[in-house]
Amino acid sequence: MPVSLEPLDVGVQIPYHFRCPISLELMHDPVTVCTGQTYDRTSIESWVATGNTTCPVTRSPLTDFTLIPNHTLRRLIQEWCVANRSFGVERIPTPKQPADPTMVRNLLHQASSGSAPFGLRLSALRRLRGLARDSDKNRSVIAANNAREILLAITFSDLDLDSDSNSSELSRESLAILSLFSLSEPECMFVAADSGRIGYLVNLLFHSSIDVRVNSAALIEIVVAGLRSPDLRAQISNAHEIFEGIVGILAFPLAYPRALKIGIKALFALCLVKQHRHKAVEAGAVEALIDRLAEFEKCDSERALASVELLCRIPSGCVAFAAHSLTVPLLVKIILKISDRATEYAAGALLSLCSASELTQREAVAAGVLTKLLLLVQSDCTERAKRKAQMLLKLLRDSWPEDSIANSDDFACSDVVPF
Repeated sequence: MPVSLEPLDVGVQIPYHFRCPISLELMHDPVTVCTGQTYDRTSIESWVATGNTTCPVTRSPLTDFTLIPNHTLRRLIQEWCVANRSFGVERIPTPKQPADPTMVRNLLHQASSGSAPFGLRLSALRRLRGLARDSDKNRSVIAANNAREILLAITFSDLDLDSDSNSSELSRESLAILSLFSLSEPECMFVAADSGRIGYLVNLLFHSSIDVRVNSAALIEIVVAGLRSPDLRAQISNAHEIFEGIVGILAFPLAYPRALKIGIKALFALCLVKQHRHKAVEAGAVEALIDRLAEFEKCDSERALASVELLCRIPSGCVAFAAHSLTVPLLVKIILKISDRATEYAAGALLSLCSASELTQREAVAAGVLTKLLLLVQSDCTERAKRKAQMLLKLLRDSWPEDSIANSDDFACSDVVPF
């Protein structure tokens, strides 16, 4: 039962007809199927998504999968919630209804019609973007109507960035919608196989609007992540100034959470191509990563640290990270702080840096890395993280100070660190 309804166990019983027959919980978005039975939308959608084709209550075949909102029942549930507020019941919000498939088809037709007036096409795209942003369900409805193929055609219909033509505005509006969807591999290949399309997206990374820049970075990341061909991924990562554009988004001076999220996703995807990592270093990725590391959310922090470890595997990356005064203290601080993955990547980056420089070894010891590593090898962290920690401890053996905790009899580390 949802957290907000926990007090009902001791104070109030939910009326039977307010409960979903599938989940047995209070319905938040009641919908009626073709058999006349009412269910909570998420429950019946999950039921159908797993391959069931019968009504859960009546076992009759579902000849029509249309879900009709039961507004009357939803209002009754809301009134009941308000009447029982003193028992800790919170009023369920009025749900946004999914986009109507017929309306979506009409909007896509208007947007793709070359003979339609510019204003009508632009308005249709903006309405589609609003729908796509509203919910996953809307995005599913839009995608089910061949939207990605249509949007790709509009996005790359005019590759002249300097043009102020109507088609350029339509292209950027279509790009904003595409950035909200995943693409199939053939769709990714459609973009990647044409250097003109990749060049167009790279040019947009330097657009005057940060939103356009972020949308372009999002599509680049989607395409790179969706390709299985190493050659095509390498071709994209080798595009002129692509790393400069991505790093520019990461280093954007104003606080813009979406820019950070998309920027690090794109940088990580590009850094997976080993032969072009030096271009990321040359573009200033090292400074951007270290300067922004404290601002990322958990999942983005993991990507950022994975990027740091990847760049530390090349000589120029090691030199650049070692030259930044905050690199070692930050990496040491992160160990055992954010997540197991973050710890693993931080330990891996430190291992590469300390292997390349005795000065970095001394900095790591001064920052307290020995204590962190000893705790790490005795923790429940990943085996890879523990192996990296053991290798780093062995590497730093000669750097241990005489009074180091590592040499204390209070730490029985000899059985976990095979020296």
